[in-house]
Amino acid sequence: MSLNEFKGTENYIATKELQVAINAAIALEKPLLIKGEPGTGKTLLAFEVAKALNKPIYTWHIKSTTTAQQGLYEYDAVSRLRDAQFGNEDVKDISNYIVKGKMWQAFESEEQAVLLIDEIDKADIEFPNDLLLELDKMEFYVYELQKTIQAKTRPIVIITSNNEKELPDAFLRRCFFHFIRFPDKATMIDIIDVHFKNLDNELIDDALKLFYGLRDIQGLKKKPTTSELIDWIRLLKLGKIDKSELAAVDYIEKQPPYFGSLIKNEQDIDHIGRIKRAGTFRRF
Repeated sequence: MSLNEFKGTENYIATKELQVAINAAIALEKPLLIKGEPGTGKTLLAFEVAKALNKPIYTWHIKSTTTAQQGLYEYDAVSRLRDAQFGNEDVKDISNYIVKGKMWQAFESEEQAVLLIDEIDKADIEFPNDLLLELDKMEFYVYELQKTIQAKTRPIVIITSNNEKELPDAFLRRCFFHFIRFPDKATMIDIIDVHFKNLDNELIDDALKLFYGLRDIQGLKKKPTTSELIDWIRLLKLGKIDKSELAAVDYIEKQPPYFGSLIKNEQDIDHIGRIKRAGTFRRF
């Protein structure tokens, strides 16, 4: 594997399409925008890319109140005012009150870093547009210091989105896009093998039939995800559940063991019961 080529890791199963997307984004020096439903490994991907390529990682987790400015830097005027009142000599140097954001930290890294901008769609709709120049030019201006900060080495930027909001076209044009499709059964078995060794194949097969059968139900508020499947299998293993207990599940008299790992609200439990009584529920 070349220095900047990602092929997955022992802990992360990356499809061929995902590998191509990551390596294309690196080659084009464009941010990689990753979408997919929650639990498909979007955030973990950035950490695995950093580990595989032996690069430092800076993570910027976005909230509804996050502003683009916070990723660059913040000026702590309150602390400077307080220090001035107490005669602290630090107030003479304004740089003592500049708090570097994650983008600044990634920009000043001596070696190429991975910068994760996680769940960008949680922020205000203008948030992505406020980062266009910084992502294009890999630089920004610090007014308090009257100087421009330029990236020493262009970081590998990975941006995740759960599709809660539409992202602006101007932002999308600057990204390489990849949608992580939900794993099929064969890929899911590979993922399970990463987390568990020597599991009974028949137990895995029955567990996956139940799991994909649940995901196939129309009208669920929240379908179970890969991370929830892994938690469920871990509980099945700890509880020493055998395939006969899974085969007995009918969703009316008997629900799957540790059902709360897969289904997270009572409306979905009631919906599954109605589907089963109507005779329209099926397993893969």
